[in-house]
Amino acid sequence: MPQQLWTSVDDYFNGLLVEEDDALRAVAAHSGASHLPEHQVAPNQGKLLHLLARIQGARTILEIGTLGGYSTVWLARALPADGRLVTLEADEGHAAVAAANIAGAGLDGTVDLRVGPALDSLPTLADEGAGPFDLVFIDADKPSNPAYLDWALRLTRPGSVIVGDNVVRDGAVIDPASTDPRVQGVRRFTELIAAHPRLTATTIQTVGSKGYDGFTLALVTD
Repeated sequence: MPQQLWTSVDDYFNGLLVEEDDALRAVAAHSGASHLPEHQVAPNQGKLLHLLARIQGARTILEIGTLGGYSTVWLARALPADGRLVTLEADEGHAAVAAANIAGAGLDGTVDLRVGPALDSLPTLADEGAGPFDLVFIDADKPSNPAYLDWALRLTRPGSVIVGDNVVRDGAVIDPASTDPRVQGVRRFTELIAAHPRLTATTIQTVGSKGYDGFTLALVTD
């Protein structure tokens, strides 16, 4: 069956290529025990984010949507000793779990966890003069993706990378008549990227332990 096969293939490659250590396993276990939604990235997706940040030579990262901090740990580990990651989480309960997980991974000195709706936190970051960020990872409520893209562009520079997660929606993204606000948010997000003169991008469909989905990778140009 497809899902069983996809998961088995993920397990094969993860066993050879993905170094999910005790700290990362503890993050996943604590998030599960705290009954957080099972929305965190898979280990191979976390490793992909880590590699993208390293390839980018990122020193500053903005994450929109923390959940339990699993992707946060992968990204923060890609930073140099003086690097900084700002992560935004709307849910106070999720943020409390994430804060413990980030501290448990020894990264609380690197990660700045902001609690509250991202569309409130993002203007505050701009007022503080935060950024420009070298990499932005967007993985929060999909109806707000167009607004998150707008803020990502304000808080980046030419050469920055923007990654949007969960953009395929089990294939529902191709339905223009969908009444799902998450689908419509992703569709508008993609249309805005396509039309923006300062972005060049692609979207990759993925299958694996997280099912059928995909991510968008965009580069901010001059």
